[in-house]
Amino acid sequence: MSTTPQAALVLDAAAVQAVLPNVDTLGAMRALFSELGQGQAVQPAQTLTLFPEDKGDFITYQGASTGANLFGAKLSPYLVQPGKPIITAWTVLMSMETGQPLMLCDSGELTTERTAGTTALAVDHLAKDGAKTLAIIGSGKVAQAHLRHTAALRDWAEIRVFSPSLAENAELKATWQALDERVRFADSAAAAGTDADVVMLCTSSGTPVFDTTSVAAGALVTSISTNVANAHEVDPAFLSAAEVYCDYRETTPSSAGEMKLAAEAGWQADAICGDLAQLQTAACARPTGEKPVFFRSIGLGLEDIFMARAVYDAAKAQG
Repeated sequence: MSTTPQAALVLDAAAVQAVLPNVDTLGAMRALFSELGQGQAVQPAQTLTLFPEDKGDFITYQGASTGANLFGAKLSPYLVQPGKPIITAWTVLMSMETGQPLMLCDSGELTTERTAGTTALAVDHLAKDGAKTLAIIGSGKVAQAHLRHTAALRDWAEIRVFSPSLAENAELKATWQALDERVRFADSAAAAGTDADVVMLCTSSGTPVFDTTSVAAGALVTSISTNVANAHEVDPAFLSAAEVYCDYRETTPSSAGEMKLAAEAGWQADAICGDLAQLQTAACARPTGEKPVFFRSIGLGLEDIFMARAVYDAAKAQG
């Protein structure tokens, strides 16, 4: 393969979407967290760069892997405009062998997929082996991706979905039912989550969307949340009652809203039982079943890099 810059692939959102059906997202996340746990990957902190004259900013999400011989970054700008701001994200993938670019791609679809794939990996590690009831709070593309990536992880007898957006939206309901015939729609978040073995929170809310006080011992609640300041989909007090896991314990506690708020009330990040890198390499214990389980992800640059790698491999295979 040519190592010149001209050989780099450039994939817009449509091209990425066309390749994604051939991408093993969960496999990519397994590889990522295995390498991170084995010391073959590094996850620097994300950086925020402000533009002069209040023109906006951009966030850089970086990552490097000696196991995959790759490094790269996702750049996500917020561009102030007279009307609605412009928000985009692009990932550049580089070879650690040649120092040349391999691919530049739109990150929108990758972000959706890797967010859901990360949660799916957590469900695989943290949900009870005999889990039967799955609840999903949220109905957008991210929530739908969560179902796609977790549908086969357990023998679900019930899949309950709740979102206010579903109430009068027959087309959206049809989309969900086409994803999985086991889907049933709940009238409230409480109705969806009551007695569920796994509750996946897939919203963009900055405040709690589900009452966790009724979550049973051994049941798993997952959360992704959004970039709203101190965003949290659960009451921060839940952390003191649960066995807590996260995607990466080096960075998540300082970014996740409920963890920061819980810390102000006396909870300590040392109470985190493990992260995905430790779970994937058997370096921490799985839940005891004596308390509810909470998993929080914030998104890592390495997730974008490994998703880009999987897309690159699939695109090259397709010619």
